[in-house]
Amino acid sequence: MLDDLLRRMQGYSPLGLPIDESLPQAAVLLPITRSAEPCLVLTLRASGLSTHGGEVAFPGGRRDPEDSDLICTALREAEEEIGLPAGLVEVLGPLSTLVSRHGIQVTPYVGLVPDYVEYQANDAEIASVFMVPLAYFRNDPREMTHRIDYLGKSWYVPSYQYGEYKIWGLTAIMVVELVNLLYDAGIELHRPSAPFTHLS
Repeated sequence: MLDDLLRRMQGYSPLGLPIDESLPQAAVLLPITRSAEPCLVLTLRASGLSTHGGEVAFPGGRRDPEDSDLICTALREAEEEIGLPAGLVEVLGPLSTLVSRHGIQVTPYVGLVPDYVEYQANDAEIASVFMVPLAYFRNDPREMTHRIDYLGKSWYVPSYQYGEYKIWGLTAIMVVELVNLLYDAGIELHRPSAPFTHLS
């Protein structure tokens, strides 16, 4: 399966927004374990953070002036937040660039990581680190759908409940793009999947 992901990433052209230099830039890493059952590594952000506190997210953050590019941002943040050494990550490429509700332009990067890493959550930012088998998302086991209107478009974003963790918003959009790419899952983000809740 990972060989298939490598092949598909090599020929993939993300459909996201062009980089808007007027917006703050950020990057996140979508770490996938090299294992018989590949898993996505996710975080639960600390509840006291000023943005996205208490939400599930991929490791990442804003670009620093010292970062040579956004890949460096994603790798640096992953090391700072969950103790993932940059040298252990094989970056496969980007997914579509998105804009968060806080007006930050976020570029996701897919990376392969060993399955033996012992993650160390940075307590100031991360409440916990957890893994979800990629195959879990294959059949779109959504709990509900959120409708988000943005830039003249309606997005119908799944919300997944995995144990105690709710995976939704920008993180769920990234998961859907990855799962569609890997499994040809055909999960639709621009048509309603009833029932849905409208988020302004």
